[in-house]
Amino acid sequence: MRRKTALATALSAVLSAVLGLALPSGALAQQGEEASPQPVVVELFTSQGCSSCPPADALLKQLAQRPGVIALALHVDYWDYIGWKDFFASPSNTNRQKGYAQVNGRKMIYTPQMIVMGQQDIPGSDVMGLSEAISAYQARPRPVALELQRQGGRLTVTVAPRGALPEGPIAIQLVRYTALETVEITRGELAGHQIDYANIVNDFQQVAIWDGQRASAFTVDYDGAQPAAILVQLGPFGAVLAAAQVE
Repeated sequence: MRRKTALATALSAVLSAVLGLALPSGALAQQGEEASPQPVVVELFTSQGCSSCPPADALLKQLAQRPGVIALALHVDYWDYIGWKDFFASPSNTNRQKGYAQVNGRKMIYTPQMIVMGQQDIPGSDVMGLSEAISAYQARPRPVALELQRQGGRLTVTVAPRGALPEGPIAIQLVRYTALETVEITRGELAGHQIDYANIVNDFQQVAIWDGQRASAFTVDYDGAQPAAILVQLGPFGAVLAAAQVE
């Protein structure tokens, strides 16, 4: 019989209540619009083979519907050996998680793990910690101004420093994702469960490496077939300096 975990349902309801207070209800911000929340990037490292992940997956589904949050699910492949292969999983997602761990001096990776703005590590079920982190990052001014413009099948990304930026290469990345998929899991630790997965990352495409010294514009192909976001991130796995969803 298909099941959805009671814990996932309960935590989803708690998240709705907590983030309903923490997050404004207006339209998603473009960088520089002071009245709207600045987009906060939340990356969830998860797996269909992880028995403790469904509550975090439910949280991310709620986050995906919230203004001011760019919620991204990155499915990792290191749980595939226990009886169920996560067909959203990618070695590049696992490498990204390992990169965050190395940069931040952590010896272990785990699921479910959320990384907020490329900086803060939060267990996937810590609703209050996540709410506080999102509120804190929305209140911080972004060090980079970011503007997006679509014309035909091309997307122009314009970035400009708002002051001195940290040293190091700054990656401008186009992240494509699938908005929602429902999966019936028939083997492994979650056998018999039907789970909704939101904002499943399909691809990180490097648009450019920016030196951060002056205003610059970069153009990339984008046909709009999938929803996407732009991340401006201190490389290789550092702080997210600005972000925006592609409209």
